[in-house]
Amino acid sequence: MKIHVDKVGSVTRNLQVGRTVHLTDEVKCEEGAVIAVRIHGEKSVYNQLEDVNGRLVTLHAGDIVVGALGHRNALHGYEGIVPASVTVGDRLHILNMGGVIGKCTSHNPGVGAPFEAEVLGQVLTFPEFQSRAGQHAHISTGALKGTSRAVTCPVVYVVGTCMNAGKTYAASVVVRKLSQAGYRVGGAKLTGVSLMRDTLSMQDSGADVVMDFTDAGVVCTGARTASKVARIVFSEMAAQDVDVIVAETGDGIMGEYGVQAILADPELKALGGAYILCANDPVGAAGGVRHLREVYGIEMDMVAGPATDNAVGVRFVEQVVGLPARNARADPNALGNLIVEKLAPKLGAGRKS
Repeated sequence: MKIHVDKVGSVTRNLQVGRTVHLTDEVKCEEGAVIAVRIHGEKSVYNQLEDVNGRLVTLHAGDIVVGALGHRNALHGYEGIVPASVTVGDRLHILNMGGVIGKCTSHNPGVGAPFEAEVLGQVLTFPEFQSRAGQHAHISTGALKGTSRAVTCPVVYVVGTCMNAGKTYAASVVVRKLSQAGYRVGGAKLTGVSLMRDTLSMQDSGADVVMDFTDAGVVCTGARTASKVARIVFSEMAAQDVDVIVAETGDGIMGEYGVQAILADPELKALGGAYILCANDPVGAAGGVRHLREVYGIEMDMVAGPATDNAVGVRFVEQVVGLPARNARADPNALGNLIVEKLAPKLGAGRKS
């Protein structure tokens, strides 16, 4: 069946899907399978889709959307799974703004119930010129595979106590300051559920190269995929001669997206040139710093995020936790300068003209 689609989710960007697609009734029920769905109902909150250009578009009842099967485990959003089987006519849900589709099992009241999505079929691709034999589309097509290039540049790891802890804002500030200092910067999102927004923010802040786990063919990271994805992304960035990588880990250090696997990986830890913890509150700041030290042997270089939004939090972090507190919104220069100073012995002088 050949159909015209209204919107294409950014999770499918590796395939470069057009507005006209061919569908098959046989759906391969696996994470990453690219499918077309029809939207049912209207929503006034969490009602947008990020397209393949990173633009947010509003979804409406009747829209035909292309996305990919996947799971999600978001405290402030939706929890959802890939069901055991998927057939045409099934009602699934839009689990995130990137176009991840699955069966919602619970949701945060702040985002409301998810859009229902009626399955129309799996998208077919035709990789062989003039061949009528279509293949079931999957986001691993055209994905990054990693290179043999050794990663020697330092990595600034930005981790958080939870989602919405200010990680992307802090990462973007560091990217901007490093870029202004003359370094060629890579901006990476290592874990989470597919969405371009965070890497686009780093690109807007001056990153020369941006990549994330979906570029490596993964819809939603977990304990089995996170370390592998980080290696792929880092090696691809090394092949593009970046001087430094700013790497954000989506969700929290105790979440379900595989952040723990990265923190525990000796090879990935050895690349750490600086560590930033973004915390929502003083308890999160104190507990997060202690947890990272005791469980992973990682010492944070600073605390950022809402826990440092005013002098009350800054005093707590600096006097009780014993670390510099730098707020990305109130004093981005102070945050960026501290990281640049920390990395200076490893980076030397910048090389941009």
